[in-house]
Amino acid sequence: MIEVTRGGRVESRHQVSAALVDERGELRAWLGDPELLAFFRSAAKPVQALAIVADGAADAYDLSDAEIAVCCASHSGEPAHVEAVRSVLDKIGCSEDDLVCGPHWPFHKDAAEELRGAGASPGRIHNNCSGKHAAMLAWSRHEGVDTTDYHHVDHPVQRRICSEIASWAGSTCEAMPVGVDGCGVPSFAQPLNVMAGVYASIVAAAERDPASAAARLTRAMTNEPYFVGGTGRLTSRLMQVTGGRLLAKFGAEAVYCLGDRDRGWGVAVKVEDGHRRAVGPAVIEFIAQMEMLTADELEALQDRHTLPVRNTRDEIVGEIRPNFRVERSA
Repeated sequence: MIEVTRGGRVESRHQVSAALVDERGELRAWLGDPELLAFFRSAAKPVQALAIVADGAADAYDLSDAEIAVCCASHSGEPAHVEAVRSVLDKIGCSEDDLVCGPHWPFHKDAAEELRGAGASPGRIHNNCSGKHAAMLAWSRHEGVDTTDYHHVDHPVQRRICSEIASWAGSTCEAMPVGVDGCGVPSFAQPLNVMAGVYASIVAAAERDPASAAARLTRAMTNEPYFVGGTGRLTSRLMQVTGGRLLAKFGAEAVYCLGDRDRGWGVAVKVEDGHRRAVGPAVIEFIAQMEMLTADELEALQDRHTLPVRNTRDEIVGEIRPNFRVERSA
């Protein structure tokens, strides 16, 4: 469904499955297997962060929209991202040493080069998940529970997050398959149509009740999209280009979830081999066919819709392009 060409011929293909669900939970459109079971990975971060909003931690620590957004982020490790996470940690009386996510180099090339140029190594705060971990520490501090080993599945914050995800998914913690995410915390699996339904329910709830936790979190992400991803990142670009109409979040292994705030729709996309190069073409083509982008928005995102294949001489020798038709319900 996503083709990679070279010399005018298709060299590789990436199979994609996807589901679009409305706020009633009805499947409206799909690709491949709309009930494909996939781990939520980082696409779960907005749902995980709902706990700190709904349970009062965000208010208690006076978190700004940017700080709530970075709690939902797979950020690029740019200086503003690091400072936002550090601000959350300062407000809750924690430090970078309290984060249990491992360190990795910033996704943002310039930020990584700046660290190397200073002779420094990345810390835990540079991990793209550090905002999520800061949120988990914030909830634990607010609830007065031990912050040690907060990443364990039986820790109160992980039990609370599991119940939040299960509630939106119409499931139970016992019924959801669980694994360990890349940053060490539990990751839960759901069929794509259920994942899409979670996002549809969140954006619909946000529109129904502007005072709800779902509304505050949605506003934070769409008001401060840079803090959810970073410079040039598809997640940030989608929210910026659509003026916050779309709520977007990438997940590892090529999972992607969206909510359309105007229509109350949710979308979940999975590139089945996990290759992230196919994500942009798959997501943009799917939502374009569903008329979730205007012509101007689609034009603004064209550089992520069809991607060039370059060689080591920086010559364009092929392209990564979508080639599918979305199936729709009658």
